[in-house]
Parts: sequence; structure tokens; C-alpha cells
Amino acid sequence: MKTNNKLIVITGASSGIGAATAQLFSKEGYSLLLLARRVEKLEALSLPNTICKKVDVTDITAVKDAVADAEKKYGTTEAIVNNAGLMLLGDLTTQDPQEWKRMFDVNIIGVLNGMQAVLPQMKARKGGTIINVSSIAGRKTFPNHAAYTGTKFGVHAITENAREEAAPFNVRMVTIAPGAVETELLSHTTSDEIKAGYDVWKEEMGGVLKPEDIANAIWYAFNQPQGVNVREIVLAATKQEA
Repeated sequence: MKTNNKLIVITGASSGIGAATAQLFSKEGYSLLLLARRVEKLEALSLPNTICKKVDVTDITAVKDAVADAEKKYGTTEAIVNNAGLMLLGDLTTQDPQEWKRMFDVNIIGVLNGMQAVLPQMKARKGGTIINVSSIAGRKTFPNHAAYTGTKFGVHAITENAREEAAPFNVRMVTIAPGAVETELLSHTTSDEIKAGYDVWKEEMGGVLKPEDIANAIWYAFNQPQGVNVREIVLAATKQEA
């Protein structure tokens, strides 16, 4: 086990991309603050030098308090990975508007909250990295994705705008845009018909990315010298045409 006494914050770390990213950074010796609604899943990862907190990313006070507590123990945040997200697919003409609100709250407000929790300190010390997990659906549209793509196009725009503002302070901003990944994300969708169609699509392309593939992309961007900002990484299964 490597050690370097630097803190990495990861939201939505209880499963999928977040959990894989936590395991990779832990293996590389980083101290971690893991945030999610299911704290028992965080604790089950059993990672050393890790603080696990049950936090709703839409609660800015809770996010900031968790970061402040972790920084008291492990020092300033070297990077945050804003990974928490919801994908509630649906036909815009019939979808429950509460599903739109939930997605915009988590996918947009949650990302902004995570950014604000660390950005002032990063700008003050002239260094740090903010990595926001978006989607290919933040660059192009898909059937039954109208509200979801709205949130992910927003993540792309927010990250790029914030990058321009933070660049003079030597703070990096990275957008990670995966295609289909084998995670629990689809399970949030309430339409069985849409979920079945999505599963058929994944089978037709012969499988999708693994969470570890995204974690490796995050590590690649982070592991560049501070003077190198990999602004965006778009990755998908080779057979994913869309």
C-alpha cells in the first residue's frame, strides 16, 4: 500500500464508478472522504485512511461540513470526483415531473455543491483538481433521455465555464463523459419498458464499459502534472455506435 497523505473526495461512492474510483485511489495511497446515501456500502469497501459519511449531495451545508471534517484529519483536498448522479429515463410527455426535479437536484445542484465545497481553498493555494462525471448524453441526445441529457449538458457547460474562471489560479477542471457502463444507474428508471430496451441495446453492442474503465480514465486525468489539464475524456465501448 502506497501512502502520500493527500485527500480525495468522492461523491456517490457506494457502488459503480464511485466505488471503483475509491478503490483505485486507495490503492495508490490516498486518504479518502467517501460520500453517499448508503453509508453501509461505503463502510463495506473497508478502505484504509477513509472517512465514510452519509450525505445528501443536494445539502450544501452537509457537503461542506463533511469536507471540513475530513480536511482537519487528512489535510486539504487534492481532488474531488463529483460522481453522484441519477438517470431517470422517460418520455417527456408522460414522465413524472418529480423525476425531472430529482435529476436536476442531484446531477446539477449536487455537482455545484461539491465544487463550491473545495474550490475556494484550491484557488487560495493555487492548485487542485475537480473532476465531474457527466455522460456522452452531455454531448448528444438519445430517445427517452430529454431531462437526463439536460442535466448532463449542464454538467459539461458548468465544468467548462468554471475551468475558464479557475485557470488563472492553477486549478484544473475535468469532464468525464462515459457511454454505457455496467452500474446501478439504470435501476433508478421507473419504466420497465425503457429498462428492457436499454438492456437489449447493451446486449446488441456485445457488452459495455466496466466501472473500473471509468476509474482508470479519472486516474489518468488526475495523474497528469498540475500544469496539464485534460479537459474532457469521452469513452465508450468500441461497439457503441451512438
